[in-house]
Amino acid sequence: MSTTLTIIFSGAVLTYAARIGGHVVLSRFRSIHPRVEAGLDAVPAAVLTTLVAPAAINGGPAEFAALCVAALVGFRYSLMPMFLAGAVTIILLRNIF
Repeated sequence: MSTTLTIIFSGAVLTYAARIGGHVVLSRFRSIHPRVEAGLDAVPAAVLTTLVAPAAINGGPAEFAALCVAALVGFRYSLMPMFLAGAVTIILLRNIF
């Protein structure tokens, strides 16, 4: 097996183990402390911030405009329309600029 396939396979196995491991650990508790639940609820926002922040800081006008459009749509709608509005904006503006 080539090195690339070994890395891909190993990454897939470790990702699956991490995901299933968290489920196994949490399933052993009858109830989850509210602080733990609040921390777990904050994870998606933290991950999204780590993905968006570098593009917002290092990006050009297309990225900044897409971020603004996504923020405005996010005040009114849920996550999926916000994501789609930002994606459409950045695709269109990158083709223009």
